[in-house]
Amino acid sequence: MILAPLATGSVLDEVTDILRAVLDDPDLAISPDTVAADVPGWDSMAHIALVVEAECRFGITFRTTEIEALRRVSDLVRLIEAKRRRF
Repeated sequence: MILAPLATGSVLDEVTDILRAVLDDPDLAISPDTVAADVPGWDSMAHIALVVEAECRFGITFRTTEIEALRRVSDLVRLIEAKRRRF
């Protein structure tokens, strides 16, 4: 599968804001290559909160298989961008 280029703008910024709120860390810095293991406190519960907040903020819904496939921040950003293009 060929992935579309990652837009480095607002979706990544919004995901960063969501993760900062979920982890209660206003100084948290993430990149498209960030994985949960890179971030203290990003456990399974934080992951669920991140996904739910992203669904609410962007007005989208993820399927379980899509959530299970998320490995990097870039995976989440691309998925959000793809779902937003469908509307």
